[in-house]
Amino acid sequence: MRMGSSQNTLVTRGCSTVQGDVRVRFAPSPTGFLHLGGLRTALYNYIFAKKYGGSFVLRLEDTDQSRLVPGAAESIEDMLEWAGVPPDESPRQGGPVGPYLQSQRLELYRQTAEQLIESKHAYFCFCSSQRLDLLKKEALRSGQTPRYDNRCRHLRAEQVQEKLDQGAPHVIRFRLEEGGRDPVVMKADGFPTYHLANIVDDHYMRISHVLRGSEWLISTSKHLLMYRALAWQPPTFGHLPLLLNKNGSKLSKRQGDIFLQSFQRDGVLPEALLDITTSCGSGIHLQHHIEDEEQCATLIKDLQAQIQQVCGEEIQEEVVQEDYIRRVLHLRKGHISSLKELVGPAYSYLWVRPSVSSQQVAAITAEAQHIAALVLKLIAERGEELTVDRLSKDLKTLVKQTKGIKYGEVMKLLRLLSAGPSVAEMMVCLGPEEISHRFQKLLPFSETS
Repeated sequence: MRMGSSQNTLVTRGCSTVQGDVRVRFAPSPTGFLHLGGLRTALYNYIFAKKYGGSFVLRLEDTDQSRLVPGAAESIEDMLEWAGVPPDESPRQGGPVGPYLQSQRLELYRQTAEQLIESKHAYFCFCSSQRLDLLKKEALRSGQTPRYDNRCRHLRAEQVQEKLDQGAPHVIRFRLEEGGRDPVVMKADGFPTYHLANIVDDHYMRISHVLRGSEWLISTSKHLLMYRALAWQPPTFGHLPLLLNKNGSKLSKRQGDIFLQSFQRDGVLPEALLDITTSCGSGIHLQHHIEDEEQCATLIKDLQAQIQQVCGEEIQEEVVQEDYIRRVLHLRKGHISSLKELVGPAYSYLWVRPSVSSQQVAAITAEAQHIAALVLKLIAERGEELTVDRLSKDLKTLVKQTKGIKYGEVMKLLRLLSAGPSVAEMMVCLGPEEISHRFQKLLPFSETS
């Protein structure tokens, strides 16, 4: 299994300083077993709590009774303890604000839902599942996004009471501003949805900071509105970057090799697993090696051998020189987690000069010679002081100073020399000498076209 990270940022709401008692929580749903993504979120919360002398709470959000997996609840706590991230309060440990299973807190959610109804921030909805399905199908048929039409928010009080007296099945919806899709907060079976249970528990468990995956960012605005409707002080929110597969897709519970139980079964040490989880996708250890002169020299020799093995006779002598490889390593540190990535298809442009025919060049522009000369002049002037931002601006300025040459023509011409990341990033990685080598090839093509 190979993984990466979508970003290395933490998005927060609220003040940047930590004040008062710190209480954070990890709140998985026992609809599956604990996997690496969940461990990573738990670890961030655990470290944050320990740094500020606070409490790390495990709460199991088991309100979706139809999807519960037998044994998952117990296994989640087992795996946190095995991995060295034990909760201070949990279903097993107990604590001052329990119970820590949402299915045992139903009366609290019911009382809160009634409070929202009394304050006119929520209402009873009697729409059947059949009607909602028809609304969805009609929206899809007309090319619109499926959404509830908020029909029941307009029922008169006597109409609502009549339906309640008749025992009509119903849910409770939170009232958003006009035009919004009012979300269900209490289901017909008496269980709350994530939105309601989440804020109720965070409030009564005195959670100070909510650090959760960025997939919940879209729900945060609804939660803040609910806090306001209940006149409660919300916690500070932080949304963590997701742990991703190498191809950029989200880790899935269908991937059997991401569950902690499989690592435990295979004899992986908990310390090693935490190390993998924290450094995955960020190249933490590799970055340290690159910045150490002696270790970097070893990396260069290793990479030279890998390049020779993968690219063979296609490579040019210049691109396996020590200085060239050292510069590439320093530019890519923080973007890669292993040397093997640098000899993969995404970075082949660094080592193999593309074969470009005069016909390919002529098909793009008749001004190839002029463009090549301008770029070569720009590179000569900038020398080693190439940066992505500066080069992006320089290329745009270069095009504006010429007549009859479009920016798109320049970009297409540059793309002939290499397929890779953005043109500016690609050129910075290649460096002035390699760029010059590749552009020199264009001059004779243009002279004969």
